[in-house]
Amino acid sequence: MREEIVSGNEYHTPENAPRYLLDRFLFNSRIVFMTRFVGVVLETRRAAKKGIYDTRYWVDSSHDIFTHIERCGGRFHITGLDHLRNCKTPAVIVSNHMSTLETMIFPGIIQPLKNVTFVVKEALIRHFAFKDVMLSRKPIVLSRSNPREDFQIVMDQGPLRLEKGISVIIFPQSTRRLTFNPSEFNSLGTKLAVKAGVPIIPVAIKTDFWGNGKYTGYLGPIDRKKPIHIAFGAPLLPVGNGKDQQQMVIDFIQDHLKQWEP
Repeated sequence: MREEIVSGNEYHTPENAPRYLLDRFLFNSRIVFMTRFVGVVLETRRAAKKGIYDTRYWVDSSHDIFTHIERCGGRFHITGLDHLRNCKTPAVIVSNHMSTLETMIFPGIIQPLKNVTFVVKEALIRHFAFKDVMLSRKPIVLSRSNPREDFQIVMDQGPLRLEKGISVIIFPQSTRRLTFNPSEFNSLGTKLAVKAGVPIIPVAIKTDFWGNGKYTGYLGPIDRKKPIHIAFGAPLLPVGNGKDQQQMVIDFIQDHLKQWEP
């Protein structure tokens, strides 16, 4: 696999010109994109309620959303996939959190290379559309209202997932943020890696192509001028209390965000 995956180029060949123009006409609107997105969400909800939403279904539905994003004008730039592929043990995958986009497309990118689940906030497993899907993935659920209790949940449940070969994705920021503030980026993921004795894989993302909505965060505006960047870093083996590795994760994210500035 190439070091950098840049999506969307296949639409621009002469033989695909009619398909490209048709796709742009059909998909180049926020309303149509969101309609397609909601359709995928409702379809997966029905499958999860029937008990048929397995890992393959999870990956396929993530790929569907990836494709809809491309057809709406999104261009993905993805680097560092070999770091995931070459890491032979389960890991704690630590990422900044900018929009709904990464939550939806991470399964399609990561799961084929490494069995994975998420640390999620309790609101997601109470949400009408996402509850059954999220519960089918056996996530680690946090209240986000009691930091001490959340810490204990991750320290208790995280190692159990990792012992079973399931990597854990965690967004240390309390919510989606368009700007990155290191003071809001807690060390929960690093501390889990230290306790479980597994590597940390840092991830930097810039996904403000898909904005956060005013009334519902999941149905925000689309900005086609903004490329989508996802960078996976080399695994970091935690040493001591993991403080140095926590700073390395922060530096990795900040450095990439700076590189990706317009």
